[in-house]
Amino acid sequence: MTVIVLAVATLCFRLLGAVLGLARFATWRVSAAHGLAVMLVMTASAHFVAPEVTFMPNHADMVAMVPPFIPFPAFVVYLTGVLELAGAVALVHPVTRRAAGVCLALLFLLMLPANIHAALTGVTFAGEAATPLWQRVPEQVLYIGIALWAASVAGGRPSRAAPAI
Repeated sequence: MTVIVLAVATLCFRLLGAVLGLARFATWRVSAAHGLAVMLVMTASAHFVAPEVTFMPNHADMVAMVPPFIPFPAFVVYLTGVLELAGAVALVHPVTRRAAGVCLALLFLLMLPANIHAALTGVTFAGEAATPLWQRVPEQVLYIGIALWAASVAGGRPSRAAPAI
């Protein structure tokens, strides 16, 4: 689901640039940064949802993902949610996009053990089985790559972002 949100949001932003001529979304790189920000707002929301909510992943589901060797799992879930939201905000601002992309890539890397733990131990999200490991790891690699690409770190020249509208 998160990959779909990322792809659709990125495409929508790019279409705003190509069809409506919004200079802010004139490149795929900037559109991907905004698409990643949309995805992060969606994924971060689960970190703060009450356990009584069952139609989407909630805080308890996220806590269950945290491997046993990590102390204070509830706090870690809140912290990673805040970091995802901060990263989303920073991605949409040209001045902070580069730092956001690098920091988010590191965050995605640090969260990989939780994703592996969830896949291997059968953690459920809103009653559904966790995404299988063969899918989770490539997704994390994709998010890392997009974060670095949007930050102009992974190859190519830095994008010349248009001023915010």
